[in-house]
Amino acid sequence: MNIGLLGFGVVGKGVYEITSGRTDMQVTKVLCLEDISLPDAQSVKNFEEILNDDTIDTVVEAMGGLHPAYEFVSAAMKAGKNVVTSNKALIANFYDELLPLADEKGVKLRCTAAVGGGIGWLSELERVRRVETLSRVGGIMNGTCNYILDSMTSRNLTYADALRQAQELGYAEANPTTDVDGIDTWHKLIISANVAFGVSLDRDAIPAAGIRHIKAEDIANFKAHGLTCKLISTGKCGTGKFHAYVQPTLFTATEPESVVPTNYNLITLVGNTSGRQSFFGQGAGRYPTAYNVVQDLADLLNGTGFYCPYGPKVKVENTEKLRYYVRGGDQSAFAGKVDETWNGAIITGPVSVAEIHSWLKANDGAFIAAMPTV
Repeated sequence: MNIGLLGFGVVGKGVYEITSGRTDMQVTKVLCLEDISLPDAQSVKNFEEILNDDTIDTVVEAMGGLHPAYEFVSAAMKAGKNVVTSNKALIANFYDELLPLADEKGVKLRCTAAVGGGIGWLSELERVRRVETLSRVGGIMNGTCNYILDSMTSRNLTYADALRQAQELGYAEANPTTDVDGIDTWHKLIISANVAFGVSLDRDAIPAAGIRHIKAEDIANFKAHGLTCKLISTGKCGTGKFHAYVQPTLFTATEPESVVPTNYNLITLVGNTSGRQSFFGQGAGRYPTAYNVVQDLADLLNGTGFYCPYGPKVKVENTEKLRYYVRGGDQSAFAGKVDETWNGAIITGPVSVAEIHSWLKANDGAFIAAMPTV
């Protein structure tokens, strides 16, 4: 296997290092805008030099972002090259374009590192789908948010201080919007649910509420009631209906999500035969992520393509009703639906997921968290 590597940052360097010395795969060209010198690969600044190289049969996209990643990956597939990517935003936003294109051109597409970093979550979904039907997927999918929430809970830091530490440690970007607003988790949920259920969810109907507006007073309220807050993705399929959303969620001390530390992930599936299975590990980092990129390359050598066939487009209902912790905003919208009050916050009676997220959009600065369901 001759590889054209797009990008030589954190993940790209890891892929290059892990593949170096292997006899079954080799990076022969690297697209990098900086001047680099490699002993066994040519550095190029023009993607066309990789695209038009007939000796390169596989492209690894490690650039990130939507553009020009989408244009490069599409062109590579049209040229008959297999593609491996760690780019969650790319796969989530262009799922309906890339999967049919792979089928049309007879090439293979893999993206295991896009969800869960080093956990190998999508590969596990692929295995599970062979023998059982999945009814639920999701969990803690963003290490940055988990680090912030864990630090606020275990070390009594403010949100600002916890975020600052996450940035200093390299867990959070200088602009943390994608993480703290739940967008990163949203991307991962879309890919996970599509693979698990063999469909293409209407992503515009999947809401995401993040942790940007959580305060120390919220954490104090949760602690006073023996609860811990985590940012959770949820995808459900049952009786032909689909539910998918991202939101802060409260857990009791007996639930495994409550003790997931620092920047770790805990992702869960529920099957009709195996029941619950949860996968714990590092969700990011050079070598955990690059490891799964190389695992995908090994899968390509064995003839393994995407994790499931491209499925039908389906609606997202989000009619499921949950109780919510709500602090801030116009709480009069919940008149007649308040079960308790916690120091200025309210605990609602059952409210549909669609309704609470619609309310949140109209109440900027408010914070919500789903109450425990067990």
